[in-house]
Amino acid sequence: MFADLAHSALVTSECQNGVIGPAAALPQLADAAAATVVPNGAKLCAAARTAGVPVLHCTAGRRGDGRGSNTNARLFMAMRKASRPLELGDTATQVIDDFDIQPEDFVLSRMHGLSPMAGTDLDPILRNLGITSLVIAGVSVNVAIPNLVMDAVNLGYRVVLPRDAVAGVPASYAEQVLDHTLSLIAELVTTEDVIAGWVAQTVNSA
Repeated sequence: MFADLAHSALVTSECQNGVIGPAAALPQLADAAAATVVPNGAKLCAAARTAGVPVLHCTAGRRGDGRGSNTNARLFMAMRKASRPLELGDTATQVIDDFDIQPEDFVLSRMHGLSPMAGTDLDPILRNLGITSLVIAGVSVNVAIPNLVMDAVNLGYRVVLPRDAVAGVPASYAEQVLDHTLSLIAELVTTEDVIAGWVAQTVNSA
């Protein structure tokens, strides 16, 4: 693994109740995530904490009146019309219970844009923590994950992407994005590869 896991952080993208949890506004995406992102993301969260790796959860939400949030793309307008919009303060914007948030975790919510790197303090927090490599999990490979990966690479981070801890729809399209686009800018691995790397890092530093 070319990335330095000794200076890594786990960043989860939109792993929240209103996206892939019980209040999912996008049922197809939630179904895809149920078999990959949810169980493997939970494993990554637990393993990261055991290894002393920072865990940062990036969520998306909006004010009840919609002020300050995007209206310049079909995706934003569709989410505004959802039966349960992702409103700040609602349980729909909370990280899924499966990830078992701990006091040492960070939760960063954005009201704008397609990437948590542009819509939150994610970058300065990572730099203040001395992070140089990101392990990214979550949704979706259609939009947010490519945006986050590209933003991270443009900012100088190395990116590790466990392909069994991300999801998009349809699944065949998500696989093509991983193989033909994200593989060029991130290191595609498995959840077990990352966990093994963190375990080895812990042993070597003991």
